Amino acid sequence: MFVQEAIILAGGLGTRLKAVVGDLPKPMALVNGRPFLEYLFDYLNHYEIEHVILSVGYKHEVIENHFGKKYKEIEIDYCIEDEPLGTGGAIKKAFGLTFSKKALVFNGDTLLKMDLLRLMDFHSYKQSDFSVVLRQVEDVSRYGSVDRDEDYRITSFNEKGVRVGRGMINGGIYLINKKFFEKMEFPEKFSIEKDCLEKMVGSYPFYGTICKQYFIDIGIPEDYQKAQDDFKEFEY
Repeated sequence: MFVQEAIILAGGLGTRLKAVVGDLPKPMALVNGRPFLEYLFDYLNHYEIEHVILSVGYKHEVIENHFGKKYKEIEIDYCIEDEPLGTGGAIKKAFGLTFSKKALVFNGDTLLKMDLLRLMDFHSYKQSDFSVVLRQVEDVSRYGSVDRDEDYRITSFNEKGVRVGRGMINGGIYLINKKFFEKMEFPEKFSIEKDCLEKMVGSYPFYGTICKQYFIDIGIPEDYQKAQDDFKEFEY
């Protein structure tokens, strides 16, 4: 099963980065002279993703003027939020611009170098409607942790600070079947983390696969600075 489409949540305000990047959408923060979003597009282009829907809001014109309708081999559409819909509302709305039965979902301010072909195989093998990439870290206290059982089904999402030490966190990459949103009665505005994953984890089969590869979240100022060094020799 090969997935050709991806949704990128690129509507972030970049509040914590404002002192560093100025009045820009967070995914457009410059890393070594290039918008962070370009690195994410390069990663997707490497896996031959053909169509990306950018879910945008704040200063979306900046993103549209930079990327236009195409980046390398990737066709781009824009799903514009007139008012914030939350991560869940944004994903649900963006699915209206997809043409296939499944789509990958990414945050526009993080990069986790998951092998996307392995994720697609996992999703197919588990016959999953909603698969989550989990990142193994040395200390989960900063993020909140995730547990799963022997069948790879996620059993709990734990709040930040509940656990300390080594464990798994939500890596922010999802592979979702379109029918998941068609059969669930979500409101127009909702959080995919709070109102979907955390609330439904006991009653709906969400599956998690682990990635131990490179991970960075530029929404945190110290990691934004770290990215300047890490991305000097960017490889997939």
